[in-house]
Amino acid sequence: MSYWASFPDAVRQVGVYAGRILKGDKPADLPVLQPTKFEMVINLNTAKALGLTIPPGVLAIADEVIE
Repeated sequence: MSYWASFPDAVRQVGVYAGRILKGDKPADLPVLQPTKFEMVINLNTAKALGLTIPPGVLAIADEVIE
């Protein structure tokens, strides 16, 4: 199971940040950006190899399930 910041969302935030700098904002005056969207991916083959059982409720909320 992996839980990380969404890469496409992070790229979008970088673009917004770069746009603000190109419009004249000073980088030192810009706030530190935190991830706003996270993704959860569950690999069932790895879970089985480790002897783990993933509850159906967790599988239902996963963004991606690899079988």
